[in-house]
Amino acid sequence: MQLPEPLNRYQDIIPGLQEFADSLASPLKPFVRLNTLKAPEAAILHRLRGEGSRLKKTAIRWLYSIEQEQRLRSGTCYQLGYTYPQAITSALPVLALDIRPGQSVLDLCAAPGGKTTHMAQIMGDTGIVVANDRKHGRITALMANLKRLGITNTVVTNCRGEFLATGMLFNRVLVDAPCSGEGRYRLDKNGRLTHMKAGATDLPAIQKGLVQKGYDLLAPGGIMVYSTCTINPDENEAVINHLLRKRGAVLEPWQPPLAWHRGVTDWNGVEYDKNLRFCRRFYAHETGSVGFFLARIRKL
Repeated sequence: MQLPEPLNRYQDIIPGLQEFADSLASPLKPFVRLNTLKAPEAAILHRLRGEGSRLKKTAIRWLYSIEQEQRLRSGTCYQLGYTYPQAITSALPVLALDIRPGQSVLDLCAAPGGKTTHMAQIMGDTGIVVANDRKHGRITALMANLKRLGITNTVVTNCRGEFLATGMLFNRVLVDAPCSGEGRYRLDKNGRLTHMKAGATDLPAIQKGLVQKGYDLLAPGGIMVYSTCTINPDENEAVINHLLRKRGAVLEPWQPPLAWHRGVTDWNGVEYDKNLRFCRRFYAHETGSVGFFLARIRKL
């Protein structure tokens, strides 16, 4: 079958093509993370249900699917910092990092702060998180979310990630890179794709610079995760293949809690390193959430 442009070029790598095409006409499910730094999980659930929310536990700790999407950013629980609305798949890069309390963590492309605040929550607000973003306007949202959720272990920097100089190495590094966002694409009532980004930015070049910088700031023995919310192998596997050629990086397999597929090892006639199969792909029609890609990388 034919997918709408520009998704039709992925027909050979998308599993369940008919189901994927059908799902484009349906909105993505809303999810919410409960912020246990502010209150116990049971207390937040009780308050949300008192506000009329209907919630269902997911396979990921603190994440719930929720109805009444309009309530997510207007209710008292949100205003008090008890909740953070986020796609369930956006929690996966943080889980793959295997973060521990007391560690040093770098979030190279942090704003608006969903993954940053998730990391701080797992760490129990201990250790240190350096949250960087190059866009000054997005720093405002990042700072506001850190303050609203009561997080104190995070330092915010405003710099192009490729040029960040920290004077230290980190136990964990997250490079949730800017991307074309194809995992968010939906069809409107007229059959046109929404959430498409305009412009002619050379995203793969930016992504390769970011992943190399992230790896260089990783301490020996540390873990880095590279992630995007796009389907395009040029922004995913090709970027990791570039890193493997330039650095002594090692790809590690990871068992996600959601439906997943292996990374592709060739695309448009280009053969990648066979270990690219250890990357993980997530599709919206199988998870009910934003499509995602991640690679878990170890520095030996």
